[in-house]
Amino acid sequence: MEQVSPQIGDRITNRSAPPDDSTLRSWIGPRAFKHWTLLQNWIDELYPDIFAPEWLYGGKKRGWSLRYKQTKAFCTLLPEYKRISVVVVLGRAEREKFEERRHAWRSQLVRLYDEAKTYPDGKFLTVAISSADDRHDVTELLTMKRPPPARGRMSRKS
Repeated sequence: MEQVSPQIGDRITNRSAPPDDSTLRSWIGPRAFKHWTLLQNWIDELYPDIFAPEWLYGGKKRGWSLRYKQTKAFCTLLPEYKRISVVVVLGRAEREKFEERRHAWRSQLVRLYDEAKTYPDGKFLTVAISSADDRHDVTELLTMKRPPPARGRMSRKS
């Protein structure tokens, strides 16, 4: 049986265990791994102790993904061959906010938004991250979806 080389966008489908950092880095590549790490750090810093990232296995076709969720899904990071993508689900309220700011988003993001199918539970945007601008689009979407908690209001003890 002939071994097929992975194609850009292919997922990690080895079901035995979720990928570790070494597997991730070699599969998505060093540039994409940097974006992956920066996104994870951004979520951890702006939303401390809110999300417990969870690896999900979606079968041979979808492979592994890392979901950030509390009661509702926040986002899902997709490690793909030589790149990463982030899925952000926008419910009705988030779609209204997106439309209010439509003119402020980058044209690539508006096109992605317009082409995304709307399901009963929301519009699923899958954003490929290949630059700091793409990463910025995702962080802007996420802060629109769920504003970070205000800092310093948690405890007023001096």
